Amino acid sequence: MPNKSNHKDQLKQLGLAVIKTEAQAISNLENRINENFVHACELMLKCEGKIVVIGMGKSGHIGNKIAATLASTGTPAFFVHPGEASHGDLGMITKNDVALALSNSGETGEVLTILPILKRLGIPLISITGNPESTLATMSDAAIDASTDKEACPLGLAPTSSTTAALVMGDALAIALLEARGFTEEDFALSHPGGSLGRRLLLHVSDIMHKGDDIPAIEETALVSAALIEMTEKKLGMTAITNQQGQLTGIFTDGDLRRMLENSTDIHTTDIQSVMTRGGSTISSDRLAVEALKIMQDKKINALLVTDNNKLVGALNMHDMLKAGLS
Repeated sequence: MPNKSNHKDQLKQLGLAVIKTEAQAISNLENRINENFVHACELMLKCEGKIVVIGMGKSGHIGNKIAATLASTGTPAFFVHPGEASHGDLGMITKNDVALALSNSGETGEVLTILPILKRLGIPLISITGNPESTLATMSDAAIDASTDKEACPLGLAPTSSTTAALVMGDALAIALLEARGFTEEDFALSHPGGSLGRRLLLHVSDIMHKGDDIPAIEETALVSAALIEMTEKKLGMTAITNQQGQLTGIFTDGDLRRMLENSTDIHTTDIQSVMTRGGSTISSDRLAVEALKIMQDKKINALLVTDNNKLVGALNMHDMLKAGLS
């Protein structure tokens, strides 16, 4: 019966060996960031259309990821399967585009078949290949060398180190272009509106705050009993206190109510001014919602009033942040 401990150690060592092999392959790429890489970046920066990424098999999977990364970081791109390209999808490619072809051998038949068409259209060709002497590399305007000494697969068959190297080179291109274009967090958010970063950078207080009749508010001349009715109806755990001009003068919260009841204060005879918290934390409607969240977290409060020029225009609480996916 095999020793379970030795079996586990063996599996760990096999895993570590793969990581070390692929890490070395990535490290070897540092010397490949050369004039060919720079020329590839220049061709992509000048592109008036889109970057058309082409790859077959595992290179196709990597190419799909590279196209997605380029598109999300300010360089319009899409993936075309070379097999489908020969059966009509070449119509997706225009003379304003730039082609980025991936092939570890540089001799992939489906890729080589469409190269004459790309040349006829006058489309610049960039390649990422593991063979700088290959047909693909020699036909390229900029050939990026992503060759590796060996695959992490002990049989030397399954694409492992080679696909990792190609992916890293694709990331290097995308990020170099991002920096060259001056691509910002706000730009990233615009192409990722459904993501966490998009919500944080695009969502404003005005987008999620309660407005109009949904704002819990009473005038400062009212009694505490009126404040309790307003808090119960609007369900935000507080009510704003305003003067006759609609300007904010204070806030009355669940905490204020608890402290008042501890002192046996009569809610039917006590005016709200005598028990409210004067001023209170506020934020303007044009600020980012994530800033409102930070104020609530820092001050350990569950609700926040929204004012513009000290006039009450909205209200929000921590539940609104949860619904917006910000907390």
